[in-house]
Amino acid sequence: MRKAILVGGLVGYVMVAGLVTGAAQQGNQGQSEIQRGLDIAPVPLDLTGKNRSLVGLGSYLVNGPGDCIGCHTGPAPGVYLPGGSPFMGQAELINTARYLAGGNLFGPYVSRNLTPDRDGLPGGLTWEQFEETLRVGTDFKAIAPHVPNNPGLLQVMPWPAIGKSTDRDLKAMYEYLSAIPCIEGGPGLTTPRC
Repeated sequence: MRKAILVGGLVGYVMVAGLVTGAAQQGNQGQSEIQRGLDIAPVPLDLTGKNRSLVGLGSYLVNGPGDCIGCHTGPAPGVYLPGGSPFMGQAELINTARYLAGGNLFGPYVSRNLTPDRDGLPGGLTWEQFEETLRVGTDFKAIAPHVPNNPGLLQVMPWPAIGKSTDRDLKAMYEYLSAIPCIEGGPGLTTPRC
């Protein structure tokens, strides 16, 4: 009886392990989020002094499910170059000249430049400021228009959802944004900033 339970348990374990392994191999050939992020980064990355794993995970979050590029890359022609819009059935061509440099209008609000400044700070924010921005919506640039009685609260930016991210995910996004090229421009940033 004991031998049958042991064999049955072992067979069950092998079957579950096979299902998990099979699921991991579907889509992107079982690639980790870190490797996938490194593969989909549309700009050259400066990994000097950076944690490669965090940069890869950050790229995955920024360029993949988080879709930061959808709001922060532009303005015209927007995220995709002419002839490179997947929404038109074309092969994707990211607008790398304005990649994450902000400038898109959302009514009276403007998306911010997330690229690192000359000191390597994404959007000119320290890690602590970046974390606070994404956790509670603090607008360290205090760019008008403002919410009545609360001039330092970001609007449009989905910080209430992003703020629920793990500490590691936020750190990864920050590490990735510190590894991308600096691009001039963006509201509330000094020029030249690169």
